[in-house]
Amino acid sequence: QDERIYRALVLGTRDYAKKNGFQKAVLGLSGGIDSALVAAVATDALGKENVIGVTMPSRYTSQGTKKDARKLAGNLGIRLIEAPIEKMFKVYLNELKGLWRGTKAGLAEENLQARIRGNILMALSNKFGWLVLTTGNKSEVAVGYCTLYGDMTGGFAVIKDVPKTKIYDLARLKNAREGNMIPASILKRAPTAELKAHQKDQDSLPPYGLLDEMLKEYVEHRWPLAKMARRRDRALIKNIIGMVDRSEYKRRQAPPGIKITPRAFGKDWRLPITNCYKER
Repeated sequence: QDERIYRALVLGTRDYAKKNGFQKAVLGLSGGIDSALVAAVATDALGKENVIGVTMPSRYTSQGTKKDARKLAGNLGIRLIEAPIEKMFKVYLNELKGLWRGTKAGLAEENLQARIRGNILMALSNKFGWLVLTTGNKSEVAVGYCTLYGDMTGGFAVIKDVPKTKIYDLARLKNAREGNMIPASILKRAPTAELKAHQKDQDSLPPYGLLDEMLKEYVEHRWPLAKMARRRDRALIKNIIGMVDRSEYKRRQAPPGIKITPRAFGKDWRLPITNCYKER
């Protein structure tokens, strides 16, 4: 099944790019597993000469992720552009200082970095006619663990219907076929957005294995809260369902992508953006 999914991602990416007049694609290379898989799929779909990776380090980017982004690009044979965002981030913070006076640093500052990166990718797209590939997976998109006009910015969402746990399976498949194209350190590192010091995805979300199980029950099988709560903590289930429901407005503004599960977000998923219904 993993082989079929990987081939579907390659076919979908190739078809969308070529049938819409794009020869080249660009994506942000963070040194994480999601962008690594998207880069691998894009390379297989379009050819290594037609894929450009952009590494956009900030003050929070570790040396490990910088090194892995460079190593991945080298393994795949794609062009790598380095565009640090620190100077732009400082200018934004200085210009917004007056408007934000009296507030504590938090989510706004974190998301600002993601939006600067989105602007850089779209600027390259506008200038050179490259298709921007987003790198958000289904688990993140489901619960809104993504930044509107930031990492959601782009023209095509390659892995928007691929759960986080399946991302790892597909990366291992790629490595088994072609000899560790995706560095082992990327597969081993704890997922992190690196938008603040010592940040880890698990600080905000349950472990991805558990999260993906709950999302499959709620999104794909449409189990009600009562049925889901028979197997797990009711408060946890209510929290996850609430995150999914509240994030619908983000998903409506996301780019199209490839469907690989029985129910993908988009035409398969009919949840009103605005409603007062809450399951008790």
